[in-house]
Amino acid sequence: MRRSCRLAKSTLGMIEKEIKAGITTDHINELVHQFTLDNGALPATLNYHGYPKSCCTSLNEVVCHGIPSERVLEEGDIINVDVTCILDGFYGDTNKTFFVGEVSKEARRVTEIAYHCLELGIAAVKPYGHIGDIGHAIQVYAHDQGCSVVEQFVGHGISRKFHEEPQVPHFGRPGQGQVILPGMFFTIEPMINLGRKGVRILRDNWTAVTIDGQLSAQFEHTLYVSPEGVEVLTA
Repeated sequence: MRRSCRLAKSTLGMIEKEIKAGITTDHINELVHQFTLDNGALPATLNYHGYPKSCCTSLNEVVCHGIPSERVLEEGDIINVDVTCILDGFYGDTNKTFFVGEVSKEARRVTEIAYHCLELGIAAVKPYGHIGDIGHAIQVYAHDQGCSVVEQFVGHGISRKFHEEPQVPHFGRPGQGQVILPGMFFTIEPMINLGRKGVRILRDNWTAVTIDGQLSAQFEHTLYVSPEGVEVLTA
């Protein structure tokens, strides 16, 4: 798991240097695909339940699962790149929202809130705590900042399969939900909307966009719960 997660982290590090106005999201996909193969791994999203690309690229009002295309990045865009690799039979999953040049105050704000939501969610992970503790920490902060938390998509267990138990909602009540046990691997990946929490799925059956057209941002890490605490494998 550590090796696959380190590779996922390195993939985003490589992509961060390439993000600029004028490139297409398909070019990002090509870079992710080749980098993954060059490092002896496979891109987990490619052909996963029919998904056609090697990463997800979600721009502006796209909440998640944006499909790379000929869409050209423009100054002021925000783009989330979500990568998952399979190395030695283990899955490493991470994502990050990037700025394309100078962005609006609103874009910067929702992105910073999303990042802090991830930090708070990670801080809430304790051995023998509850999954609800994670979502509660995220939800309270996001709402205090005037943003909303997407409820339709959640974090998930991960190891030798892409998606396993437990499910990790980014909303909840403290002390409720599944007990967090040592040995668990799972992701935390809050999607934070500037407007309402609702999303709709486009005709491609993958791309999720905000229901009101407002901006959305997301960050994700894969975690390991040890008896002593939590290790962020993709940090």
